[in-house]
Amino acid sequence: MKSAVETLNPTRVRLTVEVPFEELKDSLDAAYKKINQQVTVKGFRKGKIPARVIDQRFGRGAVLEEAVNDALPKFYTEAVNEAELNVLGQPEVDITELKDNELLSFTAEVDIRPAIEIPDYSGIEVEVDAVEVTEEDIDKSVEQLRERFASTTPVERAAEDGDVVTIDLEAKVDGEVLEDGIASGVSYTIGSGELLDGIDDAVTGVEAGGEATFTSELKGGSAAGREAEVTVKVTQVAKRELPELDDEFAQLASEFDTLDELKADSRKRLENMKQFDQATQAQERVLEKLLELVEVPVPEKLLEDEINTRKHNLEHHQLGQMGLTLDKYLEIQDKTAEEFETETREAAVKGIKTQFVLDELVKQEKLNVSQEELTEHLMRRAASSGMSPDQFAQAVVEQGQVPLLVGEVARGKALAVVVEAATVKDTNGEIVDLDDEEDEAAEAEAEQSGEVTEGDKKDDEA
Repeated sequence: MKSAVETLNPTRVRLTVEVPFEELKDSLDAAYKKINQQVTVKGFRKGKIPARVIDQRFGRGAVLEEAVNDALPKFYTEAVNEAELNVLGQPEVDITELKDNELLSFTAEVDIRPAIEIPDYSGIEVEVDAVEVTEEDIDKSVEQLRERFASTTPVERAAEDGDVVTIDLEAKVDGEVLEDGIASGVSYTIGSGELLDGIDDAVTGVEAGGEATFTSELKGGSAAGREAEVTVKVTQVAKRELPELDDEFAQLASEFDTLDELKADSRKRLENMKQFDQATQAQERVLEKLLELVEVPVPEKLLEDEINTRKHNLEHHQLGQMGLTLDKYLEIQDKTAEEFETETREAAVKGIKTQFVLDELVKQEKLNVSQEELTEHLMRRAASSGMSPDQFAQAVVEQGQVPLLVGEVARGKALAVVVEAATVKDTNGEIVDLDDEEDEAAEAEAEQSGEVTEGDKKDDEA
């Protein structure tokens, strides 16, 4: 076999392959064997039909077609490996010549990963928010905990803001009660904004046994997005009572003996959260600076596939779970279809560039992923997916996605290397030490920005 490579552009090549006919012998033998098992010729046992009889009865052309279809993937792969190409997706193959007992020639056009040169990134400088926990932050955190331990006491008066009401709901669209538009015994805190728009005004001032009617756009269910006439009946009004903020509350709501100890723990937790947010912010800004330094051509076919994948995931998974259509989502976000298309394309381009650049850094820095690192990443992904680690690991193995997880970890380590070399200052002008949170935040950022699902799959397939 002989092969040659022609570069069409920085992300696409054409392979020209010539195969002497003797190298097709195994595929020809396999073709005759396959046809033997599929056809019946009087006078011959199944599977024992001579090749000359198959040629006479079914045509040599059918045998050659079967043999070429069997041989092409093997010779294409050999040509790719010989040229040391990093291909993306499936090739467009064209058989240019097929001479029986002489020669098979074909061309294959395919996208490839572009050659990327990583410049010196040690001079990158970014600014992030300072980690500052105020007394107001602590009070808000403690107040949220206090809300969780609130008690309710039924009262015989009209409902007020902050009360907990027990209600029955009935929704009608075009005068017809919806099958899924009836709910009984729903507990609702007035002012929480957790139910339908307009319900707060409707139930405020209503006593137990009273009812009110209002119109509202349904957020979910069979008539999501449509205007409905909603009747709400109040069956109970209860006053919420918050516990006193004292040492007794600290003992009730936590493992601490005093309110001061509880507040000190709240401060520590808030600082940890803000430090992680700071580290994540640093990853994002360093990554943006790095991408500005590197010229990365993007294969158009890969880009279109990634855009379609992002749209599909949004429409059929994320929005579907919320009972929203894409049009309704755009209305809520106050975006036009053109703005959505532009944002999706920009995000897809950034994702592909991020993956290419970080993968190149993995090679340049000779980064490896240990079993321990992979296990830690798997545990985090399992937690975010709502699955147990065993369930998630089984799903990953069954779907052949272990290489994807390894890639995510490796890219996270590559980004952490760049962040470590960068200068990160907070808004107070202080140098920020990100050692404690850096690896985990970098892994999360690399996973989010550089996860090109279809691109990874195409690499694996190729």
